[in-house]
Amino acid sequence: MTLRRIFDRVLDVLPALIALFAGLVVASILLIALNANPLDAFQSMWKGAFGTENATAETLVKAIPMLFVAIGICIAFRGGVTNIGGEGQMIAGALVGVAVALWLGATALAGWLIIVLSLAAGFVAGALYAGIAGVLKAYFNVNEILSTIMLNQIAVQMMNFLLNGPLLDPAEAGANHIPKTARIVEWAELPRLSFPISEGVDIFARTRLHWGLIIAVILAIVVYVLLWRTTIGYRIRAVGANDRAARYAGIRDKRQIVLAMLLAGGCAGLAGVVQVLGLGYRLQTDGSASGFTAGAGFNGIVVALFGGLNPIGALPASVFFGGLLVGAQKMQRDLGVPAALITAINGLIVVFVVSSQIFVTWRARRRASAAPPTPESAPPQVAPRLEVQS
Repeated sequence: MTLRRIFDRVLDVLPALIALFAGLVVASILLIALNANPLDAFQSMWKGAFGTENATAETLVKAIPMLFVAIGICIAFRGGVTNIGGEGQMIAGALVGVAVALWLGATALAGWLIIVLSLAAGFVAGALYAGIAGVLKAYFNVNEILSTIMLNQIAVQMMNFLLNGPLLDPAEAGANHIPKTARIVEWAELPRLSFPISEGVDIFARTRLHWGLIIAVILAIVVYVLLWRTTIGYRIRAVGANDRAARYAGIRDKRQIVLAMLLAGGCAGLAGVVQVLGLGYRLQTDGSASGFTAGAGFNGIVVALFGGLNPIGALPASVFFGGLLVGAQKMQRDLGVPAALITAINGLIVVFVVSSQIFVTWRARRRASAAPPTPESAPPQVAPRLEVQS
């Protein structure tokens, strides 16, 4: 690799790091305004997120649903679709996934098969729910931001209805029942995750960390290969980059928009069902979306943006934001700083990351104009062969 290419790679990562630094500087100003020492606050946050084995595990547990959603957001945004419906898609996946787990739990099926079928059902449910917004966008030109936000609200009301009716735990029947499903059978739970570090010693063995982390990492790798190493991914990215040029090249842009939303919703649906199979073992709500999702549907957007809309970049980004959320609780206990400050920090980082894209876009255009025309760099609209036809 030449020195020039190394320098280009560094410049590609630099805007995100600068955005993070700027967000932390503004957060420090807010902490000073709250009569808190920024250094003490960040140190407390770090210890709360990574200071102990259990703290690290909780950070990873918090990162899992955000990572699933972020992977889906990468697909949607690369396809030129703004998916704000992660919350509703998580709920749809959880409802169908837990219903399948409860139904199959009464059969003689092996636990691993129940888990696989529940995950598949959650993926399909989330995909179909997001597909509604995709069809409306592709064929009726309905703004996907509005449609996905409205679908979030519909999903919440659907969850409230089902958990107070058909899916209500029979043991909770009565006037003052708590809206929740019955508990899934023990052999349908996602196993706990631990790593051996020496003879007879396993790290994370006594924590809540589960196999959802491994599933999410595998999914990130698969989606990266899909987007950058397959014809399907090329079509999706071509439509997202320039839908008119993609149509000229023979790509059916409407189909790719719907496909991007289906895949994005499926990833968010997996986040919902993994939360049930790996943590709660039942679906329970306080009547709001965040009562179940804990805001992972929206935080996943932040993770995806900070990860450069790359599934692999979303891996460290999800851990970072998981650490922010977990560490904020210790910061609140130690210094009396409201944990809600983390929500403001998340917003600040998003603003700076999005702003940094101006520099990224300028560099991309300059690089494209300076590069000599080659068959590999030719835009889709002048490609002489149309093997990518769908």
